[in-house]
Amino acid sequence: MSFNFYFTFVVLIVLTVVLVKDIVSAEIAVFGSLIIFLLAKIISVKEAFAGFSNPGVISIALLFIVAGGLKSAGLMNTLSGIMLGKNNSSLRFKLLRLMLPVTASSAFMNNTPIVAILLPSVKSWAEKNNLSPSKFLIPLSYAAILGGMITLIGTSTNLIVHGLLIQNGLKGFSFFEITPVGILVALFGIIYVAFLAPRWLPERIKSTSSMENAREFVMELKVTPDFAGVGKTVEEAGLRHLKGLFLFQIERNGEVITAVSSQEKIRIGDRLFFTGLPETIVELQKRPGLQLVKNVDFELKNYDSDKVKVFEAVISNTSPLIGKSVRDSQFRTIYGGVILAIHRNGERIEKKIGDIVLKSGDTLLVLAESLFYNKWYNSKDFYLIAGSSPVDSKPVKQAVIAVATLVGMILLVVFHLLELPVAAGLAAIILVVTKVISPRRAREFVDFKVLLVIASAFGIAQAISNSGMAEFLAKLLLYLKSYFGIVGLLAGLFYLTSFYNIIITSNATAALVFPVAITLANDVGLPVHPFALILTIAAAASFASPLSYQTNLMVYGPGGYRFRDYINFGLPLQLAVGVIAIIVVSYFYL
Repeated sequence: MSFNFYFTFVVLIVLTVVLVKDIVSAEIAVFGSLIIFLLAKIISVKEAFAGFSNPGVISIALLFIVAGGLKSAGLMNTLSGIMLGKNNSSLRFKLLRLMLPVTASSAFMNNTPIVAILLPSVKSWAEKNNLSPSKFLIPLSYAAILGGMITLIGTSTNLIVHGLLIQNGLKGFSFFEITPVGILVALFGIIYVAFLAPRWLPERIKSTSSMENAREFVMELKVTPDFAGVGKTVEEAGLRHLKGLFLFQIERNGEVITAVSSQEKIRIGDRLFFTGLPETIVELQKRPGLQLVKNVDFELKNYDSDKVKVFEAVISNTSPLIGKSVRDSQFRTIYGGVILAIHRNGERIEKKIGDIVLKSGDTLLVLAESLFYNKWYNSKDFYLIAGSSPVDSKPVKQAVIAVATLVGMILLVVFHLLELPVAAGLAAIILVVTKVISPRRAREFVDFKVLLVIASAFGIAQAISNSGMAEFLAKLLLYLKSYFGIVGLLAGLFYLTSFYNIIITSNATAALVFPVAITLANDVGLPVHPFALILTIAAAASFASPLSYQTNLMVYGPGGYRFRDYINFGLPLQLAVGVIAIIVVSYFYL
């Protein structure tokens, strides 16, 4: 064994410990290791930074923008509402209803933003329905991971292996090459989770007191003939179990109905009074058929969240607004904003919004153009405080463009009309030019830390190859061929990758083990693609550890999980996925 072999081995051990112990952030640890290999001259400058220009890495960066465009258009919020539905079915059915669309969505867009978008909705829905979020959040993460195995663009792990194949002068994956394995694995994973999660996952309900004690606003909406809930009960119309909102009063033909029953029927012309958290108010007002009473001409369902923002303004003690009703204040004419709701020191104001007489200290929830802050932040009439959580939204036309762009990008790649980086770049440009996403938000959606880890991992993979470590591990695995044949060799590669995947990220694992896979294929004289597919599935099947994939880590805290929850529930799934992948790859390729 050479010095380079032992040096590489020690650096990898140190890197693994640093990542597991979370001594420094992943991007610093991985990039630092890359620089160490470069200084030790195990890799050249060109080899060290080849990953930064790799087509797979560039594709991932551009797909962040495409996913951001879908989020900006508010499409994922719509999807979450359809998925979660009502609390009138078994836990197994709820999990199936959640996981199937998440898995399908994750096959065609990056799974990290999907989980980021849906996590708050799923958690809030579970809490509102007296269900433990811990029964839903690991399934949410697993569904996204399973969907990522179905197509080339489903997850960055697939694109890394695809990029490494091209970098080594080999043909990359086709768009659906991974699909036969991915679909079977995804179906098995969904069934596994849906039937075993109710019993195996822990039940940990976190306190929701913070939500209950949060500052709440009062708002008023009018029901028009376009509202889908006309003639239905409050429950049937979806107005009872709202995230952070409560329907406390209805006014109908001069009659006031308080303590609204869930069986009360909604009629045209009803004025609905809600109390709720600021971040939930705009989302409700986007529903077709519910109008702001004071501003019936204001089309909230078509507002552009890149141009229009939600602000909180506290009325000062010298404000000319004091003593005036909302109706007489001419707030929109003078200040250029729409008053959506009002908060008054925990007091529930049981009046029409237009009739409320404003007082010093009242907090107004205002919808206005982005320049509203710059124009009024020094105003003596009110004090602008931190803006509320934004609600992503675009006019219907731009939402259609977002979906059409995604579909067009996929078709261009599937029919080999454009390479993925070109198609993704074209899609990103279309979304920016059509203003589905602004240039500023496009930059915000690109996770440069993730890209640094991935690009650096390419150089580390080259160090493993140059040092002779890949050949050494390949020879160890070749012993399995003597006893179990090629199937044993594939199993050895899968479970070696799977073991490493428990302690470091899937992206890093894919890059680090790739040299072993290519060496194995060459040693036994077989095509590289079966081994690359096994590596891809093994690296993507990140179920047994919160450290192995970012979506697992995202749900770790909100779900109140512990490390052993992933081991107990995810490890059997990870092992079973290996069996399925090995059988399918052997059948199709060997």
